[in-house]
Amino acid sequence: MSLLRLENVTKQFGGLVAVNNVSFEIKEGEFLGIVGTNGSGKTTLFNVINGVFFPEQGRVFFNDMDITRTPSYKRAPLGIGRTFQIPRPFASATVRENIAVGAMFGTMGKQLNVDQSLEVADHVIERMGLGKHRLKSAGLLTPVEKKLMEIGRALAMRPRLLLMDEAMAGMHPNDIDDMVEMIISIGKEENIAIVAMVEHIMRAVVGMAEKLIVLDQGEKIVDAPTDEALADSRVVDAYLGKSGETKDA
Repeated sequence: MSLLRLENVTKQFGGLVAVNNVSFEIKEGEFLGIVGTNGSGKTTLFNVINGVFFPEQGRVFFNDMDITRTPSYKRAPLGIGRTFQIPRPFASATVRENIAVGAMFGTMGKQLNVDQSLEVADHVIERMGLGKHRLKSAGLLTPVEKKLMEIGRALAMRPRLLLMDEAMAGMHPNDIDDMVEMIISIGKEENIAIVAMVEHIMRAVVGMAEKLIVLDQGEKIVDAPTDEALADSRVVDAYLGKSGETKDA
């Protein structure tokens, strides 16, 4: 049984079809990359999975439950966590408090009191290498540290599915390699399915994703294992153009 399943999902804004009849599934513990140039529909697709938008057509299933019309705040306790490309911390709260918020509203939220949520945060902080920033106000972190905290807050939710929105954008290549290694380790240990949305950082895709979904102008053009997808002529055309000239990505 798939953990997440999309069936013929279409989302449009007026006359603009942002996602067009997209279907795919992800199994428990699987690592999936969603790839496409700007305007390909990646962010809209993420927002449909996360419950920010409801599709005009099609259905979304999580753990065999129809969540097509379930709002975001009800999806988080089911086990759907998400990071954002631009981190959104509570700037005046500490790193520890920010990450504890994830625990409070995640899959174990009803079982944890504030002190227990802070204990979960302490564990995640050590895992993310943020120990020395534990009591620092989140607003004082560097951009990369904020991204680490954003991922930590999502992991504190104890998600079954983690949606990562350009989580490694702006990072040094060495930091990206370390992040990929850590996420793979955590994902495997806790059996978390990870869907990573990416644009330019192909080293992260190759290093992490077992399978790629490639979008072009709202349509799914490839759904295949990573090596096979990257060698597909349709992917090359989408990124480089048939003439071989680089397109704006």
